[in-house]
Amino acid sequence: MSTTDHPGSGAAATRGAQHPIRVLLVDDHRLIPESLARILASEPDIQIAGIAGTVAEARDLAREPLDVVLMDYRLPDGTGVEATRSIKSRWPSCRVVMLTAIDDDETVLESIQAGADGYLTKDRALEDVVATVRSAHAGATLLPRAVIVAMARRVAEARDRIVERPPMETLTARELEVLRALTEGLSTPEICQRLFITPNTLRTHVQNIMGKLRVHSKLEAVAFALRHRLVEPPRPE
Repeated sequence: MSTTDHPGSGAAATRGAQHPIRVLLVDDHRLIPESLARILASEPDIQIAGIAGTVAEARDLAREPLDVVLMDYRLPDGTGVEATRSIKSRWPSCRVVMLTAIDDDETVLESIQAGADGYLTKDRALEDVVATVRSAHAGATLLPRAVIVAMARRVAEARDRIVERPPMETLTARELEVLRALTEGLSTPEICQRLFITPNTLRTHVQNIMGKLRVHSKLEAVAFALRHRLVEPPRPE
């Protein structure tokens, strides 16, 4: 278990930003989080809060405030879902990004329900980790297209077991357009450009969608929309 003694996690990191982004990495395969930590620690606005290899270690390190957590799913003493629930209950504003393999779609829906804010596929982790941490901290929901397609496939397989759609308010045509764009994995700038709206307007639409669907995140909204056929799933590229 590593704490703030990781290179670049102390005073050197705080020089680049008054309030550095505190990042916890959770993965029992040490090579992956240590490699990611080295990359992140070289950024002046990012501080490594620790590296955990188990759910218990993650909970222990989460006693101090955290901004972003990069969370693996399979851990020796449980799952990343359990750790996510624990961390979110202590620090609701903390953003949890699941580290996942593209074909690891069985974890997606469970992670969403636990409060995950996005996904970073392991094949892109080294290249995208800095941008991912900054985007997550800024409030973006990270939905790689490959993960959305995998989620859509899993939801489609479960549709036959669903009896009826729960009561919900009717979405407007514009809200359906926004929801469709979310299921395609488009970023905030891309959605705004497509629909000719401002980020603030988009934020309002997303909040209205979440309220009408009675969900708590963009990811839950996407899962709900796919499960209940509000929009068509994206096609693999």
